[in-house]
Amino acid sequence: MIKFAICDDEPFMVEELSARLAGYMSERALGSYRIDRFSNGSSLLENGGEFDLIFLDIQMQQPNGVETARILRQRNQCSFLIFVTVLRDYVFDAFEVQAYDYLLKPLDSDHFKRTMDRVMKALEQREGKSIVVRRGASCEVVWLSQILYCEVQGRKIYMHQIDGRITDYYERLGDLERRVDGRFFRCHRSYLVNLDFVRGCKEGRVMLPRGNEIPVSRLREQEFMKALLRYHFGRS
Repeated sequence: MIKFAICDDEPFMVEELSARLAGYMSERALGSYRIDRFSNGSSLLENGGEFDLIFLDIQMQQPNGVETARILRQRNQCSFLIFVTVLRDYVFDAFEVQAYDYLLKPLDSDHFKRTMDRVMKALEQREGKSIVVRRGASCEVVWLSQILYCEVQGRKIYMHQIDGRITDYYERLGDLERRVDGRFFRCHRSYLVNLDFVRGCKEGRVMLPRGNEIPVSRLREQEFMKALLRYHFGRS
């Protein structure tokens, strides 16, 4: 089941988004889903539920949409976030909290469907992919959606996962890079990072959840920023 949340303080917008979602899911024959509705950021945060996709109005009373998104990310919520706003000025705030896209009010039907198509494809890729790593005589299945970043030390790769686990095994980082998908970027010769979890980049450091930071090489920093924007906003 796909779980949606709509958080908006305008009841008519909650109803419009609900109707558009229902129509989209029926038209695409995408199976079962659930829509939870919230009238403010506090009620969404208090709910504590895990959602696949959250629509967030930006201009709500405190906490507004951006602040609500920041708290969700601090809790390691990996939901796709789509901001709904009347202003374009919040694009950089959206980037900071890893928003997938933003929709302008009044909603455009074509833009909504294109965005939903991208989200559904990304959800399928995110949830359905894993890799197998060999650890001596045993093997371990690791879901790509759980990998925060990978680093190489000597001949070993250390795979840091979002729940704090670290899987270490022998492989070249270049070989691992070829086995994962487009959500990963080689930001440094010794580091491979999952773009789903990147909070930003500053002074040669990639910022990740729970205060984690990893280096980005000076030669790759510009390419990294472009890749991050393309990944989160679908821009070429």
